[in-house]
Amino acid sequence: MQLEKIDKCSGSPNHKWFGLSLQAMVILARKSSACPSSELAGALKSEATMLRRVLAKLAKANLLETREGRDGGYRLSRGPEAITLADVYLALKVGEPLSSGMLNTTGMHDFGQEMKQAFVEITDEVERKTIEVLQQVTIKQLAEKICALKSQQL
Repeated sequence: MQLEKIDKCSGSPNHKWFGLSLQAMVILARKSSACPSSELAGALKSEATMLRRVLAKLAKANLLETREGRDGGYRLSRGPEAITLADVYLALKVGEPLSSGMLNTTGMHDFGQEMKQAFVEITDEVERKTIEVLQQVTIKQLAEKICALKSQQL
């Protein structure tokens, strides 16, 4: 159990970071003032230490502004209509691409090398298409979708 906790907090990005980031960005899009990481972590039922690491990457990519002190916290660096899901995805460089697992299955023999090349071409295309789709959705649109889903449930 302790090993899992260490893994969650490790410095290398993983695929969970993207989902957490998008959720945090939607919360921040709804806020008019800075939001502390502890409040975000509480809302997301996430570990604050890991979330701060994720948010630091977004701040480094100029997607978030950070403020220290009593009124400190995080806020979007620009309007939610100007931040795409691709911006967040690329800022995080979410884990290893799909290809790394596939590439590890190929051998050094001729057939293995041919498969490796085919895998690279396929996974590169998947990555391009993923970014293309994510570029079409903004944080504002995601927040609006959440509101629409919530109102349908009522």
